[in-house]
Amino acid sequence: MRSARITAPNEPLQIAESDAPSAAGEQVVVKVRSAGVCHSDLHLWEGGYDTGGGFMKVTDRGVKYPVTPGHEIVGTVHEAGPGARGFARGDEVIVYPWGGCGSCPGCASGAENLCDSPGSLGIFRDGGYAEYVLVPSHRYLARAEGLESDGAASLACSGLTAYTAVKKAAAGSPRSLAVIGAGGLGLMGVQIARAVTDSEIVCVDIDDAKLDAARKMGADRAVNSGGGDAAGLVGGADAVIDFVNAPPTAKLALSVLRKRGRLVMVGLFGGAVDLPLVTVPLKAITIEGAYTGTFSAMEELVGLAREGTVKPVVSKRYSLGEANEALADLKAGRIVGRAVINP
Repeated sequence: MRSARITAPNEPLQIAESDAPSAAGEQVVVKVRSAGVCHSDLHLWEGGYDTGGGFMKVTDRGVKYPVTPGHEIVGTVHEAGPGARGFARGDEVIVYPWGGCGSCPGCASGAENLCDSPGSLGIFRDGGYAEYVLVPSHRYLARAEGLESDGAASLACSGLTAYTAVKKAAAGSPRSLAVIGAGGLGLMGVQIARAVTDSEIVCVDIDDAKLDAARKMGADRAVNSGGGDAAGLVGGADAVIDFVNAPPTAKLALSVLRKRGRLVMVGLFGGAVDLPLVTVPLKAITIEGAYTGTFSAMEELVGLAREGTVKPVVSKRYSLGEANEALADLKAGRIVGRAVINP
């Protein structure tokens, strides 16, 4: 099989040929039809994250190069191990990539995505920028029949993360919800918020084309924060989801959050922000993070997509040999919604 491999940080991905994997035990080999191109792939390619107090290397988290990125995977079952159950060759599936160790407190609670020793596909294990991918167990497969594969790929990460974030933000039944960032995550968040809340939705970005897309996805108002006085244009918000999570967006989020408000931080742009600590108790605000989601949440989201309530936006498609171009376009902000690689 062919795969696009990251051999070292900031080096061009290499197209490699290797033997296709075979399945043992509960494992399943999936023939990849669509692999989403995610900002997390960029961090993997760049070698780490800006923590605000330095650069955190992905190798310090357990990543080993070379590695095949791609954690948003849709395809068909190619081979199932003797212990795999419920799936047969040719079945259309979405892969849940956030498998864990199975024994830590996170895994015991059903939140394998927050495992203390994660084994995520496309990060710690080879992922979907390949013709075939080895999935650790049939337990990480959801049925994809009736879904368009390119769009469905985003349900495993950007859609799932947005769904988790919206559910957290909606916990207090907010009258107004500000969504910061109108990229693939943000646009999905707008759609989901429109579907599952009664909130007024205000979307904030610096790109008018992306804001136009947000209006079409269900945003009641769109604010371009590049023109000054963004906080005044947004007004107050009972809940804010920051899908960028950079110093300017975090400051904006905190400035518009009303008393008893909830800020959900999602994006991994990085950096640091000064937080006036006294405002947290005085305003009784809640600040929390959202990172991907559980398998059951992904199944709920797949159900919404199957009903047509959520419609992922895919604007660009690439071949496996164009993986470097795909990541470059994402980094440069040339992608509206989501992009996929079709191996």
